[in-house]
Amino acid sequence: MKYLAAYLLLTIGGNAAPSAKDITALLATVGIEAESERIEALIAQLAGKDINE
Repeated sequence: MKYLAAYLLLTIGGNAAPSAKDITALLATVGIEAESERIEALIAQLAGKDINE
């Protein structure tokens, strides 16, 4: 859930397609160590989808 929340926050902030690096950096600002496999899986699931729908 935290990875999806980070993805959505970045999208709302103007980043139309957040990368794994973007998500990892955002989570690091609040002291969360990210799992790259889970982030990559999330990005793959959201690829080509419109978040606003």
